[in-house]
This record gives sequence, C-alpha cells and structure tokens, in this order.
Amino acid sequence: MEIAQTPLCELRQIDVRYGPLWANRGVSLAVAPGEIVALVGENGAGKSTLLHALYGTVAMAGGEVRYHGEEVAPSPERAIAAGIGLLHQHFMLVPTLTVAENVVLGREPRRGLLRAYDGRRAEEETAVLGDRYGLLVDPGRRVSELTVGEAQRVEILKVLYRGARLLLLDEPTAVLTPGEVERLLLVLRRLMLKEDGVGRRGMLLVTHKLDEVMAIADRVVVMRRGEVVTEAAREACTAQDIARAMVGRELRPVSRGRALPGASGGAGSSGLSREPGPMAVLEVEALAVDRDDARRVSDVSLQVRGGEILGVAGVEGNGQTELFAAIAGLLPVAAGSVRLCGADLSTASVAARRRAGMALVSEDRHRHGLVLDFSLAENFLLGHDADHAAGPGGVLVDRARLDATARTLLREHEVYPGDPDVLARSLSGGNQQKVVLARELHAAPRLLLLSQPTRGVDIGAIEAIHGRLLKARDRGCAILLFSAELDELRALCDRIAVMYRGRIVAQLENPAEAPVSRDRLGELMTGAGAVSSNPPEERRL
Repeated sequence: MEIAQTPLCELRQIDVRYGPLWANRGVSLAVAPGEIVALVGENGAGKSTLLHALYGTVAMAGGEVRYHGEEVAPSPERAIAAGIGLLHQHFMLVPTLTVAENVVLGREPRRGLLRAYDGRRAEEETAVLGDRYGLLVDPGRRVSELTVGEAQRVEILKVLYRGARLLLLDEPTAVLTPGEVERLLLVLRRLMLKEDGVGRRGMLLVTHKLDEVMAIADRVVVMRRGEVVTEAAREACTAQDIARAMVGRELRPVSRGRALPGASGGAGSSGLSREPGPMAVLEVEALAVDRDDARRVSDVSLQVRGGEILGVAGVEGNGQTELFAAIAGLLPVAAGSVRLCGADLSTASVAARRRAGMALVSEDRHRHGLVLDFSLAENFLLGHDADHAAGPGGVLVDRARLDATARTLLREHEVYPGDPDVLARSLSGGNQQKVVLARELHAAPRLLLLSQPTRGVDIGAIEAIHGRLLKARDRGCAILLFSAELDELRALCDRIAVMYRGRIVAQLENPAEAPVSRDRLGELMTGAGAVSSNPPEERRL
C-alpha cells in the first residue's frame, strides 16, 4: 500500500471503561489523508473519550491504535511526534502569557551560546503562520485580553506550529459566535488544501452542530452510548438522518406557541394557557456597570413580565456578561436599579435575590453551576439546603429526602446516568447542564436568569432544555435569556434586545411571528443600523 493511501490514524475495537460504565465499546474508525471525518452523537456518547484514547490521555481497556499504519501504545508525546494535534473543548492556554509565548510553549526558539529564549523570533514565526492560514491575531497580546474567537485561533496555531498533520477537534465552535464559526470553517477548509511539507492533512471533528457537519465533512460517524451506530459519506445522508441516528428516535418539534386549555401541546407546551402578565417581574432601569476600571454597561433599561422570554443578543464582549452579573448580584451596580416584583434588589446579595425568587444558570456550568467533585444529590442541595434540613436547628441534611428529590429530578430531566451518587465530573456537558437547570427550576422561581444554556450541548439535550424553558414560561416564570445562538433566540423569545458596546440598541417584538433574518440580527449586533436612544423604540423587522 502506498504511503498516501495509509490512514493517518486508525482505531480498531477500542474499549474504554470508567468503573462499571462503558465510555467506548468496540469502536473502530479511520481518518485518511485529505479527509474530514465528523464524529457526532449526544453528549455522553463517548466522542471526546475516543479522541483522548487516540491521543493517549485516556487509558484503553482494549483495542488497537495505529498512527500512519504502525501500531502504537498511544501517549501525548508519541502523538505529537507523529503529527497529531488535539484541540481541547476547553482552551488549554496560559492567560498570563502572550499569544506567541503560548504558541511556541515547549518548542521555544533559542539564540546565542546561552540558548536564551528568542521572543522576537517567536512573534515573527507566529505572525507568519497566522498570515498563511488566515488566523490573524496579534502575537504580542496577552491571552487574557483575547476574545473567545481569538483564543480559538491561538489553539489552532499551537498545533500547526508543531507540524500537525492530523487535527483532532473537540467541539471547536462550541463557544464561538456565528460569524466566528463561519471564519473558522473557512480556515479548516484552507488547512485541508495546504500541504506545506507535511503532506495532506486530515481532521477528526467532534461536533453536535449538524449544519457544520453538512458544510464541511466528507464522512460522518455517529456514536450512541459508546458505540458506533452508523457511518456514511456526508452526501449520502441528510441532517435529519444524522439527528435520528444520534438520538435513536425522531426528534419532537418544540412548539413555541402557547397551549390552549386542555391541549397536550408539543415538547414545549405545559397544557396551560397563559399570556404574559401585565406587570413586570424584572425591572432594570438606567443600569450602569463598571469592570476593570472601565464602564461595560451604560444606561440599560429593560422589563420582563411573567410568562415571557426576553432574549439578549450581542457579539461577545459587548456587556452581556456584565449585565447578567449585575442583575444576579455578582457585580456591583454603578448606577441605576434592579427590581424584582417591585422590590429594589440593587445592592442585595446573591442569596437575598435567590430568596426573593431569582434563579441563575451561568454560562460557565463548571465554575458557577456545579461542584464537580460533589455527587449529583449534593449539587441539587446547593442553594436549597433549607429544603432538606434536619436535626436540631436544621444543621443536618435529610439525606433520604435529598436522594428522593434527586432521583425524581434526574428522571424528569432525562439525565444519564440517573444515579444521585455519581460525581458531577463524570457526566457529559449536556447532562451537567440538565442538572443545573433541574435544580434551578425545581424551586419554581419568579425569574429565571440564564446565559448560554445550550453552549456545547447536543441536539437531544437542546430539545429537552428548550422544552423545559417553554414549560416554565407557560407556568408564569419570567425568563431573561442571554444567548449567542441566534436560532435559539429567534425560536424561543417573545422579544429580543440587542446589545452593542454596553447599550441596548434595538428591541425586536415577536420574532417568531415577524421573523428576523440572521443577517439582519447580525448587523444590529455589530452596530449597523442601531438606534442611539435607550431604551430604544420597539419595532418589528
């Protein structure tokens, strides 16, 4: 067999176990030079585990791995030497170092007899590499100052600097805006066209976004519960075929419409008929927020009524994070006010806001949503310890009641595995997000404040999360939704507020009834056609 026909990597009957659970079972696949293979499946299907087994950061219980036709015992050192580069789902960058310092880390250019680090050469080489592939980012900037999209480019530059011929991409677009996704897909196509002395490249792309699969993949491998269930050329299947294989059933369409009395409704219907109430549950008036000695939010006013979903759209870095944090009580208010059901909570603690009926789902479930080394039952206790208190003075936990509550919530929210004693760390991202949402909705909050609820989540979990949000809305909950997913905002929201440079520059009424194009919404997010007044005049597009 000619070298050009030999797979860049090949996996044969791979098994990976975590205790009694099979993460991978009998998985076989290969990636050939010049080929992009999309590896898809629900969260927890074993996709990321398989990448790490190939790269050598996860131990295998059985099977065989081959690099360029040669059987190897995988390790990161062998993988890097073989030209295999792994882009992790969560960035592996040192924030205090510059872009160039991160790119060359471990392979720093040296000069002189003392072999001193050559920072100038590192920046030059990084700039040349970035220009060659359209991954433009200032080599001298510190990573802590970069946007998420820029940090993703640095991750790609790192593996290219090491001469990677096979790229293992784990959810590379999970935290990117739509514009950044389009630019990344162009970069990936460009990488497949350039050989640059390393030969034709290949890619193994883990993603849950089927539009990306259809746009870029040559072949699709679908996993479910740790096993490969189907494999096909991309042109031989539709997005609906892939979705059906991923979840093992037809997806139920989520109905945004409000249920009629007695109607069963769709996945998002509660069976109740409830229009938004006349009174605002959340009132934000002339809010200003400072962070890092700079004003991040200026003169923002908005209202959310019970039984209504207000979406906030904007390119990352335009004040959405600070607005969320100020309403939640995580950042101080520099000016203006935050009221919940008429009570001024502008200076109240997070705990006081929760007691008043505010529930929070942060954009970072690992840092602000879960304690990863706690069990699922213990995570359900967070913020709700009084509900499970026992003993004199309520200082003990009624473990039987907590476990019973946990089992009920895990079953209702279809969390896998549904064992209250399992550590949160062991769950997939989608199941972790379901745990957070189940905990926050269980208390029937007056206001649900949530940011990026489906980031890094598969289509099955997205369907379930959207359905839960619509049911909460139909029960009268006011929902303020911050999301970078434009289709999510258009599908779920009664109104959309667009933020640009810390201000609300437009509000769109009834986006489902008067559809807003992605292009138009994108223009508003970048300041094109924005109105200057705040609050802006509500309008239809």
